[in-house]
Formats: sequence, structure tokens, C-alpha cells
Amino acid sequence: MSAWIRMISDEDADDRLKAALDLARTPHGTVDNVMRVHSLRPNTMNGHVILYRACLHDETNTVPMWFQEVISSYVSTLNECPYSYANHWANARHLIGDEARADAVEAALQRRRPQDAFGGAQLAALRYAEKLTLSPGGIARDDVAFLKEAGWEDGEILEINQIVCYFNYANRLLNGLGVTTEGDVVGYYKSE
Repeated sequence: MSAWIRMISDEDADDRLKAALDLARTPHGTVDNVMRVHSLRPNTMNGHVILYRACLHDETNTVPMWFQEVISSYVSTLNECPYSYANHWANARHLIGDEARADAVEAALQRRRPQDAFGGAQLAALRYAEKLTLSPGGIARDDVAFLKEAGWEDGEILEINQIVCYFNYANRLLNGLGVTTEGDVVGYYKSE
């Protein structure tokens, strides 16, 4: 466990915190530091878990999961958040399932040149993600109209918006409290 504020271990948790930690457990059976950093305020941990799962792991989302993880990774790159990038790029790479393609996508994201690996609707979504992250006050109706013209449906635009907004929140939480992946199992998917 590593952050600039105290985080409470499972062993030292009271019943209220234990319930929040159980809600936050990953498929690995662990609680990642991104959630554990809330241990001094279990209610914010509960809210964070619910928001995260609704934005990124909801089975009714129609934006492809691999691309949700690419958006997450790009926002985390733009915000210089190594914690979220490590986790969500590992997920994207796993879901892309093609090492050469994943290498090309990662290089484009790191250079902040998504156009080097994407076109069409996907590039439009990444441009929207970049603008909403770096210049949120500059977003205009035309930005959403551009997403529609590129082929995204309104529900998918909402999904993209929520992923971008969630990662801007999470990146600021992590960077602002010095949270690291020390002690975490990086990535959502178990190694085979």
C-alpha cells in the first residue's frame, strides 16, 4: 500500500470499512490502492466503486471494451497518471489481443497522436476525450455533433463522456494523493 495519506489494512478495518473493502475487491480478490486510499472515508469508496463499474464494466455498454480501455489509457496519458495508465493499458493490451497492433496504439497514445493509430469514429472519440480532458470549458455542441457524424449513437456518446469524466476524477484522486501501484495486482485480467 502506498499513498501520501494513511490507508487502513483489511486487518485493521472496522465492520463498515470491511463492507466497503469487500465491495471494492477485484477479480484477484484484492483491493487496489485506488480504492483503498478511500479507507478513511468508506462512503467515498462505495461511491467510487459504483461509479467505476457503471462507467467501465457495465455489461450494457456498447462501446467495445477494448476501446473503453484505450480511452481510459489516453485520458490517463494526458493527465500524466502512471497508476491508471499502468492498469488500463494492461487491460487494453490484453483485450486488443494483437501485440503489433497494441504496440502501435500505445506509441500513438504516448505521443499524443491518436491519428497515427486510429481513424473514423474511434479517432473522433479520442479527440473528444482529449478536448474534454485538457479544455473542458471549450467543449461545444459541435463536438458532440462531430461524434454523431462519425457514427456514434447518443448512448455511446454518453458512455464515452462518462469514461472520460471518470478518469479525469480518478487521475486527480491518484495524482493528488500520491497513490502508487505498490502492492496492487496491475490490470483487471488474470494472467494465464
